[in-house]
Parts: sequence; C-alpha cells; structure tokens
Amino acid sequence: MAKQATIDLGQAVRSAAAQGRALAAAMPRLILESRRIAATVIHGLHGRRRAGSGENFWQYRRFLSGEPAHRVDWRRSARDDHLYVREREWEAAHTIWIWPDRSPSMVFTSDPARDSKLERTLIVAFALAEVLVQGGERIGVPGLMSPTASRDVIDRMAQAIVHDAAKRASLPPSFAPSPLSEIVMLSDLWSPVAQIARTMAQLSATGAKGHVVQIVDPAEETFPYSGRVEFVEPEGAGAVTAGRAETWRTDYELRIARHRAEIRAETDRLGWTFAIHRTDRPATDLLLRLHVRIGASSDTLGFAARASSAQIGPAP
Repeated sequence: MAKQATIDLGQAVRSAAAQGRALAAAMPRLILESRRIAATVIHGLHGRRRAGSGENFWQYRRFLSGEPAHRVDWRRSARDDHLYVREREWEAAHTIWIWPDRSPSMVFTSDPARDSKLERTLIVAFALAEVLVQGGERIGVPGLMSPTASRDVIDRMAQAIVHDAAKRASLPPSFAPSPLSEIVMLSDLWSPVAQIARTMAQLSATGAKGHVVQIVDPAEETFPYSGRVEFVEPEGAGAVTAGRAETWRTDYELRIARHRAEIRAETDRLGWTFAIHRTDRPATDLLLRLHVRIGASSDTLGFAARASSAQIGPAP
C-alpha cells in the first residue's frame, strides 16, 4: 500500500506540474484576448456614481452619532437645527469577486469549440476584471487575490492563478463578502446541485448579490455521440462505457434540463442571476451580458443605500 501511495502521489505531482506549465504557457494569449475583448466594451463606459470618497459634491445627509466631528459641514448645518455631512461622489467602489473554475473538468474541449472551458473562463474573467476596474470597481478572487482597483489587474490575476498551489476546486471557498459586494461564478457547474446551493447560500448570507454562469462545451449541450463510447470523469469518479451512445441522448438532455432548472430555482430564490454560455459562441456576448447585469445590480444597491440613509438636505 505504501509503494502504491508513493506512485499515485508522483503521478499526481507530474500531472499537476504539466497542467501548470500548460496554463502558464497559454496565459499570454489569454491575456491578449481578454484585453482585446475588454477594449470593445470599455469604449464609452463611465463609472457609476455613488456616495463615497471622490472629487465632486454628491449630497448632504444628516450627521450620524459616532462619526468624526470634522466631517460636519458647519456652513450647511447653520441653516437649521440639524448637523449635516457633505458627501462626495464615489465611482462604484464596492467589490466584485470573480471566481474562475479551474478544476480538471474545465480542460475539456470538443472540435466545434473555440476554446476549452478553462480558457474561455479565464478570458472572460480577465476581460470582466479589466472592464470593471476601468469603471471604478475593485476586483478580488476568493481565496486567491485580495480586492484591488489596480490598472494591472489582469497581470495580478494571472500571476495569482499560475502560482496557486492549492487544489483546484469547482466552487469558490467559504468567505463572508460584504453586503454591497457581488460575486461572479464562472464554472461548468457539474457539481451536485446540493453543493452548488450550499455554496450560494453561504455567499449570500451577508446580503451580497451574485451572478452564476455555466460555461459549457457544445458537446455537453448536444451530446453528439453514437456507437460504442467510453466516458471518463476527469475528477476521479471513474469511467462508463456506452454500447450505443445515441440511445442515451434523450435521458441525458432531460437530466441536464433538470440540473439547470434546480440551479435556476436557487438563483431566483436568492435574487441572483443565472446564464449559460457555450464555448463556440463569442466571449464578447457573455462579457456584455455580465456587465449589464452587474451595472443593474449596482445601481439598485446604490439607490437602496441612499434611500436608507438619514434625511437628505438640499444641494448648495
């Protein structure tokens, strides 16, 4: 048993090293592609304005007990019996957490696909980070990179991913995002629905919003197999052989539809969004959709924050 364990460990190390080298070698191409895609979206975008630390006046609001006294605007406060604070603009400075699934199942690719699921996931994650940072957001990767608004966010993400020695999980690790945060999960979502639901419930417990995207290869959508086919599960669950694979198609499609319906039910319950993206479709389509959804969610959060604050005084 000891000898077998040593052999298995060596195989695992060699396999992980090979995948790491392949990912590192592909990273420059992925970075260039993500920047090209991001550039098509960034053009004409402007940061979403919200109260916070910025250059320009935003609004007056009532002074809250416990705040530093130097924040009081004495000129405005002299007009009546209340103390007021002069708030300034904030260019959408809440945090967006992006989770790119890098588990073994993401390496799969079929002939019609433009990229593997892993490559497409990284391209979209990098491009989305670039677009959001240009718009004033802070970007983090759960368990891998602290939030940053640095203009070299793609390089930072790429370095963190290449040098990550941890086991590559399908779903993000447990952490407590702030209530104004948003989470973007990019994964093939072939994990058990109970596990996916548990992860989303934990991440949403603080009030954070989320966007779940299933990245799939076209072969996983259409099941184009026939004849005798051996299907191998890439994450160690074994293999199964179909004598006539085409007879499995109907059952497969039903199971996929049920799996997705259960995930969508969970996202709907939490107020999150759910989308499906095929790797034979342009990455720009998904990037634009995500940007619109994050923008809509951020605007809603900003309005709610303003509405729940103390009474607002008139502008000067």
